[in-house]
Amino acid sequence: MMPPWIPMHKEAVAVSGIAEIAGGAAMLPDSTAKPAGLWLTALLLAVFPANIHMAIDRGQIERMARSGIPKWALYARLPLQPVLIYLVLKSTRSGTQQVV
Repeated sequence: MMPPWIPMHKEAVAVSGIAEIAGGAAMLPDSTAKPAGLWLTALLLAVFPANIHMAIDRGQIERMARSGIPKWALYARLPLQPVLIYLVLKSTRSGTQQVV
């Protein structure tokens, strides 16, 4: 999924996974929920180029097709990124969790 211009692919995937887990865990206490929302928003923005790469790279499309993931699904996830950012910010805006 990583664009080829990102160095150290395996390490970048591991770091982004740890960042997601840390952000999710930080959303649990009220005292860290608001900074966690900003952290997760930054992470969602940072991984967006990889989502675009996955949707337009022929090799990625073919690998996903072999895995049973249709091409339309690779494009469908692109407009979901702003929705996820909105939901993260909305649920952490006041520093308390709100179910959206």
